[in-house]
Amino acid sequence: MINTISLQLKYFFSKFTFRRKKGIEERLKASYGSIKDENFHFSKIEKYFLHKDHSKAHQVISDKTCNDLDFDELFMFLDRTHSKIGQQYLYNKLRTIHPNSAQMELDEAIISELSENEKLRIEVQKKLEKLNHKDAYYVRALFQESHISPPKWFSSIKILSFLSFITIVLSFYKPIFFGVFSAIFCINLIIHYWNKKNLVQYINSIPQLIRLNAVAGHLFTNKNLQKLQPKLTDAIRVIRSVKNKMSFFQLEANLQGEFAIFAWFVFEIFKITFLIEPLLLFGVLRKLETKRNEIESVFTFVGHVDFLIAIASVRESAVRYCIPTITSKSETCADEIHHPLIRNCVTNNIDLRDKSLLLTGSNMSGKTSFIRAVGINVITGLTINTCFAKQMSFPCMRIFSAIRISDDLMNDKSYYFEEVITIKEMIAESEKDTINLFLLDELFKGTNTVERISAGKAVLSALAKNNNKVLVSTHDIELTDMLAENYELYHFSEIVEENTVAFDYKLKEGKLKNRNAIRILEMNQYPTAIIQEAIAISKTLDDTYLNQKKDQQNH
Repeated sequence: MINTISLQLKYFFSKFTFRRKKGIEERLKASYGSIKDENFHFSKIEKYFLHKDHSKAHQVISDKTCNDLDFDELFMFLDRTHSKIGQQYLYNKLRTIHPNSAQMELDEAIISELSENEKLRIEVQKKLEKLNHKDAYYVRALFQESHISPPKWFSSIKILSFLSFITIVLSFYKPIFFGVFSAIFCINLIIHYWNKKNLVQYINSIPQLIRLNAVAGHLFTNKNLQKLQPKLTDAIRVIRSVKNKMSFFQLEANLQGEFAIFAWFVFEIFKITFLIEPLLLFGVLRKLETKRNEIESVFTFVGHVDFLIAIASVRESAVRYCIPTITSKSETCADEIHHPLIRNCVTNNIDLRDKSLLLTGSNMSGKTSFIRAVGINVITGLTINTCFAKQMSFPCMRIFSAIRISDDLMNDKSYYFEEVITIKEMIAESEKDTINLFLLDELFKGTNTVERISAGKAVLSALAKNNNKVLVSTHDIELTDMLAENYELYHFSEIVEENTVAFDYKLKEGKLKNRNAIRILEMNQYPTAIIQEAIAISKTLDDTYLNQKKDQQNH
């Protein structure tokens, strides 16, 4: 009968396990190609990027450009990772342009395998999800931040631990030693809780490091994944060598989360008696201090694998995407490019060979969104080898922008002054021996018309030199004639019919010819006197401009 019950229990648990695994697999299949539905803690996600050495990078995308291009929203769209390690790794990759054709080729081979081999992908995803707890954010601190040092009186901790053991043993022979033990216990109690503030920094990260190492070991059994870091076995083995000491922290976490308070209390008394926590903590930290490179190697390996699955997932759900062609020429071309964050986004083509791009058009017609679309696609092309277009080619460029500028009231800086500083930095970058992409929206709109047009022409001419590419929008039609030699002229326009305004968001060649601002005022039932005066002034200004232009041509 006992054997029958045992068999029934085994059958029940095996069936339960099978259903649970099947449920996980179905969830992973359904999530592939889908956007995450969770909260994003950017203060934790960006820590790996902020502490990493980028001295060898071609460019680190600035906070300014990230703000201009809605980087946080872009990251949330692209983040299909299954671990906090992969999430931090992806953030760093998207903020750092670091061209490496050999690495890209290897990445594409692995992405292809993960896309085609669903069984392998799900097995990898299940391993990665073991590192999806928020505590995994803290692993990077073990190799990026300084560890706390033991106090100068650390040798006293060892002595007190030894004395506790001796007095406990002697208490069985002479009760007087129990009093000595009690006194030592009180001292140990103070030291134990003094050390808690040290321990709290590592109680989350060290157990996750053990788990990270185990996950890396499993992933490394795949021959294709081994190519990412062929010598990773050494790093895994080194971390595993200190696993026994680190396992104490894993036990501590389990006791707090799973066992009854009585078990925790007994264990706490034991730790106080022999000062287990400070002895093990500083012993482990001494070991980890010499293993920073190994920990980072394991971290980047797991993060890289998760990163590649994320790219495969993004491509799976993309309306259209392509692998960009990185050229040696200063040409930027794209077919059916679109903004990945805009639902049902209208596609456009761009072909900039010897010139830059000057955009005209009314508000809300699509100028700024188009400029952002190009900037985002260049970034994703250079970082994750993916563009949201049918075809796209461009050189390895650095990206700079001046789109979203505001007053800095805290430092008593006006909008115009902030823009002046930003553009000055761009001019300095434009003179360096690199190809740059400059994205600008309504240059110098914080000043008067005459000086805005004059300064704008001079700056845009300077930025377009040295094979740089400039994408700029403007309402100043005068600039189109002044910059025709260095800029391709394009525009976006609206369709005004009766009492409606419609936008087709299609890029059109040439400068904007139809101006509908006053017509839109009329549609919105502005007083007739205002409309008539506005039309009369507009005609006078147009005539003045045409006469000035004729005079310049005659001279």
